[in-house]
Amino acid sequence: MSQPSSGRGDQWTFLTNHARVLIAVAQAPDTRLRDVAEHIGITERAVQLIVADLEAAGYLTRTRVGRRNRYTIDPTVALRHPTEADHPVGDLLATFIHREDTPAADSGRAAS
Repeated sequence: MSQPSSGRGDQWTFLTNHARVLIAVAQAPDTRLRDVAEHIGITERAVQLIVADLEAAGYLTRTRVGRRNRYTIDPTVALRHPTEADHPVGDLLATFIHREDTPAADSGRAAS
């Protein structure tokens, strides 16, 4: 098996920043974009541009709640690349977001 070149071997990842932002927002719909940026390791401005892209493409909607935004994801929107277009974004999110990680699951456990 060949080894990656030393100049690029540790630079690539499987997910794009768009996917990372969408996953972060799905995990915490009331999160601040500043916190998403810090979590992912990109600038807040980059996150703002990505959220604008995702909103324009119909993947999420932004609702103002007081001084904050709440983000809602439409899991039925198809992935963008032609080879994945037969899969909704909800399939991707389901891979990374586990039921036990959601606030609703946590409140259900507390009641048990």
